[in-house]
This record gives sequence, C-alpha cells and structure tokens, in this order.
Amino acid sequence: MSANYNFGGNQVNQSGRAKSGNISMIQNQGPADPQAALREMINAVQVLRGQVSAADRQVIDESMDAIGPDRNVEKGTLRRALANISGVATMVGQVGIPVIEAVHAVMAAFGL
Repeated sequence: MSANYNFGGNQVNQSGRAKSGNISMIQNQGPADPQAALREMINAVQVLRGQVSAADRQVIDESMDAIGPDRNVEKGTLRRALANISGVATMVGQVGIPVIEAVHAVMAAFGL
C-alpha cells in the first residue's frame, strides 16, 4: 500500500502498512521567495476564477484586490484574503486543489 499527501507545501509519502511501513516527508517544496509564491498563486487563482460562479468570482476579486501584486500588505489582511480564496477553492472541490496548495505555499513563504 502506498499513499502520497500534501500538507502545507510539504510532501508526505507512505509505503507499506501504517504501523510498520516507511514514511518520508519532504519539507518546504514550495518557493522560498514570497513574491514567487504569490505569483504562482495568482496564476492558479486566475485559472480557478474562470471556473466558478459570479458570487465566487466576486470573493476572489475582492481578496486579490486586498492583496495586490506589488503592495506591502499587513499580515492580517493577507491572511484573511488567503482564507477567503482558499475557502472558495475548497468549496469547488478537485478543481480548487492547485489554489489551495498555492495558498499554503504563500502562507509558508510569508510566515503565516
């Protein structure tokens, strides 16, 4: 039995049975550069934006406006905007997974 998981940008691999199998973890796979992580997330969000309802697009747009591509955003504002984006991505299911992973990478890169 083998399984792969992604938790907050960390890749966890398990092979064999849970009690006696081999477990490995690769930490910090995402970009260490906060701006690179943000650019990757923006790209993922743009793809998702075209696949959600008008109400969800509004949440995404308001959140992205709060973040801004070239702004110094306070951590609380950034965290709330990321939570809103992640919430939309979670609600749409499988298609939102790349955005959720990108949000986790941004959070890690910004120390949130």
